[in-house]
This record gives sequence, C-alpha cells and structure tokens, in this order.
Amino acid sequence: MIKIGIIGVGRMGKIHLENLSRKIQGVQLVAAFNPGKEGQKFALDHGVKNVSDDIDIIIDNPEIEAVLISSPSDTHSKFAVMAAKAGKAIFCEKPIDKSLKNASETIKTISNLNVPLMIGFNQRFDSNFSKVRTEISEGKIGSLRSLHIISRDPQPPPISYIKKSGGLFKDMTIHDFDMARFIMGCEAVEVFAYGNCLVDPAIGEAGDIDSATVLLKFENGAVATIENSRESKYGYDQRLEVFGSKGAIKVDNPLKSNVQIATEGGTQLDHHLNFFMDRYKSSYLEEINAFVEALKNNTPMPVSGEDGLKAMVLAEAANISLKENRPVKTDSIQIA
Repeated sequence: MIKIGIIGVGRMGKIHLENLSRKIQGVQLVAAFNPGKEGQKFALDHGVKNVSDDIDIIIDNPEIEAVLISSPSDTHSKFAVMAAKAGKAIFCEKPIDKSLKNASETIKTISNLNVPLMIGFNQRFDSNFSKVRTEISEGKIGSLRSLHIISRDPQPPPISYIKKSGGLFKDMTIHDFDMARFIMGCEAVEVFAYGNCLVDPAIGEAGDIDSATVLLKFENGAVATIENSRESKYGYDQRLEVFGSKGAIKVDNPLKSNVQIATEGGTQLDHHLNFFMDRYKSSYLEEINAFVEALKNNTPMPVSGEDGLKAMVLAEAANISLKENRPVKTDSIQIA
C-alpha cells in the first residue's frame, strides 16, 4: 500500500484525488493540502481524513511516501523541492516552473536527492495517441515525414489565469511539444513560431497570444506543425496526423456519441466533447496508475523530469522565435 499526499485540490487536483481515492488499487490517500475551503471539503467528501491549509500536513508526515502536486503553476517548484528534501516521490503537473532556469535547477535538485519524479503529460496515456506511437515503432507507416497536431480549446481561460500562466507556449502548447517528441521518437532541432491575438484583445493586453502555429524540425529530418487556438466554437478539438513513407495514421476527435442522423437534409453527427476533463478522463487515470506502478516496481518513471525540461526548451525557443520572427535552434537555448 503506497501512501500518498495531494498538494492542491483545484480543477486538476479533483480529477487526481477522485482517481486515487476510488479507482486505483494499492494506494492510500493519507492527506490533502489546499488553501481554500471548497477544495478541502471535496477532499473530505472523498474520504481524505487529514486536510489542511498548512503544507506541513504532508511534508512532515513520515507515513507519506509520495506526493501529487496539482497546485497553481507558480508553486510547483517550491513544493517539489520541499517534497524531495523530505524523501517523497513526486508526481508534478506541468510545468515544474515557468522559468526554464528554475525548472532546470529544480529537476537537478530532485535528481541529486535521488527521488523519483514524473511530469504530468497525460496525453501520452490517451489510448489513441499511445496506439499511434506503438504502430509507428512497429514500422507500420515506414520512416516519418511529417506530423500535424491540432489543439484548440473551446473557450479561453479567465484573464486572471492568463496573467499567471506563463504564456500560451508554456501553458497550452507545451502538451503538443511533448506529444510531438513522443510521436517522433527523437528531438526537435529547430523551432519557428507565429502567433497573434485573434480571440480576445484582453489576452493581448495581458501580454499573451491566443492563436499560434509552430513549425518544428526534427533530427530525423521530419517536420511537425502545431496549430493552437484558445477558442473553438464547436468544442474541444484535439487531432493529429502522421505521414510516413508507407502510409499515414490519424486520430480524429471523439464525439459525445456515435449516433448519426441521416435525412434528406444531410447527415448529422453529435457534438464535440466539452473540454479536456471529458476528452482525457481515462488518460488521467492511466497516467496516475503508471506513476503508482513505477513506484511499486521500482522502475523508471514513464515521463521524466528531463521530458518536462525538453518540452520547456521548445516553449522557450517558440517564445524567442515569436518575438524575433526567426527560426531558433534548440541547442542555442541556455538552460541554466
């Protein structure tokens, strides 16, 4: 029985807490830290007996072997270091820090303390995307030539969130950067990014963009195109297509149902799913289960701190490219 503490019971924390308390075998959720009463009540309602707005309820508890960090992004690094110094294994939502330098230092500190660390790139655990990676590794479509990822949210987050998010590339596109690395199976060597504010002028006033296209050149010679938008009127849009020398693989959006209505006016399909909580419900369960299994079997984490750092490098390169309107070599990015 692995004893776990959860840090942060907001939107993501509630998903993880429910999975840990009700759907994953061999774990005991010992304590939860959350500053707000609403998150504390959620934890209590799900059977967590020790709940507090004091982080020491987790850090100072010798029973707790692992922590799950789903607090606001600007607290990830601080809590991760505290947990590592207490000898606790760490699952941390992305990003580990909004600063590439701080992220690198945090990961180095955790590594030096010899504490397991997994970064929360849940899309790797989506059954469709993971099947694409398997089919590619088995040579089904030959050598890779191009990858196209589309990622569009149904609506933008509040401006208060935008101001603290670290920007589109570090907050939203970072999942696509990781997915591109995961699918390609190698590293990107060059990044070119174009972006604008086409959805809400207030996002631009907050210093961010809401629409972007990023081109990645990989060391295998293939290229990836990533399209992002903070708003999609028809719902959550998450697709990809991989083209290779022997064929292509694509993943389309799942809909709310498979029902089709055909009349003389045409064929009608159901709506897109609402947002990531619906689309990736099973992948969140699978990633936490993978974290737990790695702890049980003392095996390497399936998504490492280095994976998180490499996605951050691509986000940093994209920000420079956007600002300077030029391609940026990834090996030119100073990590520390």
